[in-house]
Amino acid sequence: MRNPHFFNKVNDIPLSYKFMSIYLFCVLIPIISINILFFERISHNIKARELQNLEISLDRAKKDINGLIEGAVAISHAVATDRIMYEALDKKYGSPVDFYDAYNSLLKDKVNHYMPVNKQIEQISVYTTNESIQSGGNYFKLDESVRKSEWYNRLFAAGGKVLLYAYRDAAPYKNNYYIPHFSIISRLEAFDDASMFAKVLKIDLNLNKFYDVIVRERDYIQMYLINEKNQIVVSSIEGYQMDKNDAYTTFERDRLDRRKDSMLFDMPLGGVSYTSGWRLVGLANTDRMTNALKESRSFIILLAAASTLITSVLTAIMLRSYYYRVKRLSRHMEKVKNEKFDLIELHEGRDEIGELIRNFNRMTSKINSLINDVYKLEIQKKDLELERIRAELNFLQSQMNPHFLFNTLNAILVVCTRNHYTDVTEIIKSLSKILRRLLSWKDDLVSLQEEVLFTEMYLKIEKFRFGDKFSYHFAVDEEAFAYKIPKMSLQPLVENACKHGLQTIKSPGMIHISIRLNDDKLKVSITDNGIGMDSATIKKIMINMTSETEVSGNIGIRNVYRRLKLYYEERVRFDIASTPSEGTEIFFEIPLMRLTH
Repeated sequence: MRNPHFFNKVNDIPLSYKFMSIYLFCVLIPIISINILFFERISHNIKARELQNLEISLDRAKKDINGLIEGAVAISHAVATDRIMYEALDKKYGSPVDFYDAYNSLLKDKVNHYMPVNKQIEQISVYTTNESIQSGGNYFKLDESVRKSEWYNRLFAAGGKVLLYAYRDAAPYKNNYYIPHFSIISRLEAFDDASMFAKVLKIDLNLNKFYDVIVRERDYIQMYLINEKNQIVVSSIEGYQMDKNDAYTTFERDRLDRRKDSMLFDMPLGGVSYTSGWRLVGLANTDRMTNALKESRSFIILLAAASTLITSVLTAIMLRSYYYRVKRLSRHMEKVKNEKFDLIELHEGRDEIGELIRNFNRMTSKINSLINDVYKLEIQKKDLELERIRAELNFLQSQMNPHFLFNTLNAILVVCTRNHYTDVTEIIKSLSKILRRLLSWKDDLVSLQEEVLFTEMYLKIEKFRFGDKFSYHFAVDEEAFAYKIPKMSLQPLVENACKHGLQTIKSPGMIHISIRLNDDKLKVSITDNGIGMDSATIKKIMINMTSETEVSGNIGIRNVYRRLKLYYEERVRFDIASTPSEGTEIFFEIPLMRLTH
């Protein structure tokens, strides 16, 4: 027996003190400790989340900026390897007319065709020392003014073939102002047999496109695009406007590092030679994080206060319940000594003290207590039996409707088979299978073969409905049958084609379902020869499909699109192509690596 003296001491402590000790050490202190730990954890998660969001914003902007630059560099490589342009610029022309003939036939569209699809490019210029050409359009003489320019000297000082350079040049139409430039510059030296004259390519980038990328993240982080000279080329605060200074503003990192209300992120722009030294710097204000922490602190303090208040009230109620009933029981026991067997008339409760009171009352009035207990027990048993019967009845009733439907279909099927109604028999079989499949949705992913068979059953019903005015055709790679896709991914699209595409045409309707494996992708296409749609209708359908809010119409196609997006995220491609009075094609593509067998 372990330390009986200690337990005797505990037994000597009044019940109220015991409850207060339990409340203090088992309720109050744990509540405070848990809320403190919870606040620390929440604070850590908030900081981690905000830092992650800021890094994602910075990384997203870096990726977009690199994409703009890489696109321009790719164009510079394409221009630099154009032999026809080299030969045309290396030729000496006898007169301006000869040059303009060559310009119109060979040079005019050599660089202009890159502009429409590359919005980040503002101007493409080719400079050459060939004095027989005429400056204009995209081709210019490499004269003395060009040789003295900042960008030209920087290109030859760098020694590389491709240079990413930002500079400011005097505005021709406004004195004492300088225009910012951001250019991809390279020497054209790809062909030794066409190098009679020096040639330089300069692609001026549209700074507005870079500003759009940076300012897009302004709600989360202020960004600066810094060049290799530690100068601010574009910022979300000041942009890139025309200025009186002939050089970009120097980035003062030390001043920003000393700010206590912000955090500084510094990320290299890229790993290639022409972006060496370029950086994307982000300055995030900590007010957002501070406000989130304050809200969390206020919530946790309120939660702790509410928890403490509730537990205190409950403890007081429980303490009063025990203390009051124990005192009443003690007084009635004193009466027993005096041979007074009065019943304790109060709601004794179902806990241990209530059991003591009930036992005491049974001692004073054993027969009455026994009758009451037996009667209550019988009522409880009857209630339980009634609930069991009611639950069983509800279960049986819930099974009546689908069983009645299947039994009715089976009865019709027997009659049709007996009377040799072959077409109707097949349709009823297909309808029965469709209903059973719809009522048993165990797995959301099914094999493509099962989905094709289900769609074919639906098309048999449509074929029965339209007769010779409707036909369908499947073209499926057998290797695709083993892949699994979300259930009901084909039938709603086929139903949409039948309902909206074929019902209003007078000529025979045709549905073509194609399932192919191409370039590591599964491509599913549903084509009809129905009434088709114009571009405005297609646009409206696509907006309804991608909308986060519930919209009326296009429920089937929207359901397919949303479930494909939920399973395969942005890797799935879903599109609609249609021509009025000719037909519609709905198709989606899923990478095979995202599919399962």
